[in-house]
Amino acid sequence: MSDAAEAGIAIHRPRRWVLRHVERVGWFTTQLRWDLQDGTSARWDSRTARRRGLLHLHDAEGTPVGSIEAEPEVARRLTHLNLTAATSFVLGGSLFALGAYLAQVGIGTIRAIDVVYLVGGFFFSLGGYVSVLQANNAPTEIDSHGSLGSPGWTWWRLRGRDIGWTSAAVLFVGTLLFGVSLIAAFAEGLTPRQSDTWIWLPDILGCVCFLVSGHLAMLEIGHGSVRLRPRELGWWIVAVNQAGSVLFFLAGLAAFVRPATSTEINAGLVNWGTCAGAVGFVIGGVLQMFERPAAPSKG
Repeated sequence: MSDAAEAGIAIHRPRRWVLRHVERVGWFTTQLRWDLQDGTSARWDSRTARRRGLLHLHDAEGTPVGSIEAEPEVARRLTHLNLTAATSFVLGGSLFALGAYLAQVGIGTIRAIDVVYLVGGFFFSLGGYVSVLQANNAPTEIDSHGSLGSPGWTWWRLRGRDIGWTSAAVLFVGTLLFGVSLIAAFAEGLTPRQSDTWIWLPDILGCVCFLVSGHLAMLEIGHGSVRLRPRELGWWIVAVNQAGSVLFFLAGLAAFVRPATSTEINAGLVNWGTCAGAVGFVIGGVLQMFERPAAPSKG
């Protein structure tokens, strides 16, 4: 049976489970809770199910009493996707930080620095796409034997009512916009207006996408509001990435080329802001490596 009608998201669960509570932010659903026959309740959290392949079980007083875990094949898939995305963000962030540092201290040619940025942008885009893949294939089927499954692998599935999918998709679009900017940076002889159109504008739009994606992720983990949740690993990942996105945005603003002088507003802020923002994504990527399904127990 599906809770799509009640909650706006297609979660298939045993027929005798009774939907009792829905957490929403706008048209997105971030949490569902069902009553089970034995008096316990099962709670589906958007990020926890997508990243860790888990549903939490609670007794009548709300005390955690266990969990429903993903099927082994689904858990392996989530783990591999998570590791690929995390590694891509670590590599992309490291190369962005390196490129910004080299530009600031004047080491290497402009073309060499552009190549470093371009390769870093490739890894950012790879991490963004794999994050979409992970959301596409998030487990949404709960069987009567107490395991969490997925309807089957897909390279693309539109899940506009899923806040995690939307956050990942917006992030991916942002990485593609960065790519346009990074490729355009190889053009020579651009006027200030052309530079702002082909390099600065896609870059700042990509920064806005990163900010929107991060805000959606904060709403997802906060179930409708931006709040401090320092005991949760997922919150730290989202918070560090969002801090990096803010720094990227500030660096992007400072990169605007003034027509009167043909120079950036503040080259130092461009480089150090990009470097610090990229380090934020490196830290977030390292932390993300630990936000994965638990290893299967050995019997």
